[in-house]
Amino acid sequence: MAHPKRKTSKQRKNKRRTHYKAAFPTLAKCSNCGATHRYHTVCPECGHYRGKLAIEKEAAL
Repeated sequence: MAHPKRKTSKQRKNKRRTHYKAAFPTLAKCSNCGATHRYHTVCPECGHYRGKLAIEKEAAL
């Protein structure tokens, strides 16, 4: 196998890795209460998913 002649510098390594970053999650609007939530997840405010009740939430006091 080939071996590197020189150590790869931190700057060169980091330049190559500039595109490895976390993407901002896509948000959706709840059809029941209008709150924003992540795609393909139950609404944390009301417990609905795709127009149906998925999780029974307790009433706020």
